[in-house]
Amino acid sequence: MAQPVAVYTDAAEEHLATRRACGLFDFSFMGHFEVAGASARAFLDRLQTRNLSALAPGRIAYALLLRPDGTVFIDATVWCLANDRYWLFTGRPSDFAFVAEAAGEAGVALSDLSGANAVLAVQGPESARVLERHLGAVPGVRFFGFCELVIAGVPVTIGRLGYSGELGYELIVPVDAAGAIWRELATDARECGFDAANSLRIESGYILFANELSRPVNPFELGLERLVSFGGRAFNGSEALHALRWLGPERRLVGLEGFAHRAPSTLDGLSRVEVTSWIRSPTFGRELALGFAPAEAAAPGTLVSASEREVGRICRLPFYDPGRVLPRGSP
Repeated sequence: MAQPVAVYTDAAEEHLATRRACGLFDFSFMGHFEVAGASARAFLDRLQTRNLSALAPGRIAYALLLRPDGTVFIDATVWCLANDRYWLFTGRPSDFAFVAEAAGEAGVALSDLSGANAVLAVQGPESARVLERHLGAVPGVRFFGFCELVIAGVPVTIGRLGYSGELGYELIVPVDAAGAIWRELATDARECGFDAANSLRIESGYILFANELSRPVNPFELGLERLVSFGGRAFNGSEALHALRWLGPERRLVGLEGFAHRAPSTLDGLSRVEVTSWIRSPTFGRELALGFAPAEAAAPGTLVSASEREVGRICRLPFYDPGRVLPRGSP
């Protein structure tokens, strides 16, 4: 996820409007690439960490693209349009160079669609109803699924996914039709910019490449080992990950809250956390952060040093848990 330049109104109000009803976001800054051909799935199986053998047309996989040393280059989504045709979305159009280099002699047709289509996102508990009212479409898809529709003569691909922790959809539409669709949806959804998207994703415990991936980090340190399918597969970075698999990470991505200023002398003996993302949460009315803690200090409730004069408390992720799987107010 990158940083759109649009600023609409008040980010906290946009955030809360998304939590309570529906927010509208422009994610057209993303990299959008197509991989096609008889070898498309075999190439993507080597490029990223998920086993795509069970990814049927109309389904999406969240995955990681790794460097040879097993550190994460970027996170991505893989959309299966057909058994020989896939879309790959990443946070940056410039990621096309990484994908193209990996393709080499793989025998696939690789196209950079960044900029040809707009990516509009509607997020929030009212998002399905907003789509129905304004586009006449209620996507009957499961989480991480998508469907292809024609709306008023315009081809629209609608996927059910998002960064907010709420019900949400992303619409892939031709760029020349995006303005009209945006204006129609904006009559019933709150226009939102990057700051609102950022605070929503932090509350929901999602990584942002410019923050959590700004330094070399592997999937185990991110707590994203579920996105790595070994099973005898060879993919970029797999050899390095095999060596790390049973060692346990030296650090872990954690949530942080309960910040308080302390005299430096009182922080002696506390483990230091590298804070990567921070917000004043509109939902909870307190400071929240993501960061990396030493593995031995990553248990919920542990007091850690967040700076030379600040202490924080490790807490479970995600902070925002609409299913109430985690008790409110506990670490």
